[in-house]
Amino acid sequence: MSADETPDQSVPDEVHEELMAATYRALCAHGYADLTMQRIADEAGKSKSLLHYHYGTKQELLVAFLGYLFDRFEARVAATEGDAPETRLRVLLDKMVPGADDDRDYDRFGLALNELRTQAPYVEAYREQIARNEAVIRRRLADIIREGVEKGDFREVDADRTASLLFAALDGARLQRVAVTDPSGTETASQSAFDAPTEVRAALDEFVVENLVREGGDE
Repeated sequence: MSADETPDQSVPDEVHEELMAATYRALCAHGYADLTMQRIADEAGKSKSLLHYHYGTKQELLVAFLGYLFDRFEARVAATEGDAPETRLRVLLDKMVPGADDDRDYDRFGLALNELRTQAPYVEAYREQIARNEAVIRRRLADIIREGVEKGDFREVDADRTASLLFAALDGARLQRVAVTDPSGTETASQSAFDAPTEVRAALDEFVVENLVREGGDE
């Protein structure tokens, strides 16, 4: 669980990892609307009572799952420590978009996650965790941009505003991909003609990242 939330100390790390992976599989298979604690338990090969013991309710489990996704992002950030700011920025942007070769589970999960996000205005726990995750992701992007400016690798820019632009563009692109994806796995005409995340990622490289990099900086 993320450092910003209060973890359930009664959940051993290996059990938490297993149950979070099972939650991912259950969301891919059933979507948010049809997700139940029993289906998650079945994916994990555990009893439903174990899930309730560790997480209480499905809502609390899903809040923990959102924290788990955040932790995975933080691990990606940590893996780039020591690299040049331009390299770090490009790697993180790549990690934030699904590639054309990602399997259908990614699209089904994206749809389920978007359904969960639509509940955020009505479920305070979802809203707070999603807002916390997104704020920290923007801050991490801004920190990398700020480091690049301080080292002279990037032009002088407003790091926070640039990070917000990058995040909003990629978040919108992921949403657009979900909107045109057939959950059954059948590729639609609009999806095959335009892969929003890939196109937006390329545009951000051309119009944002390339313009950030000072001439003579690291390529």
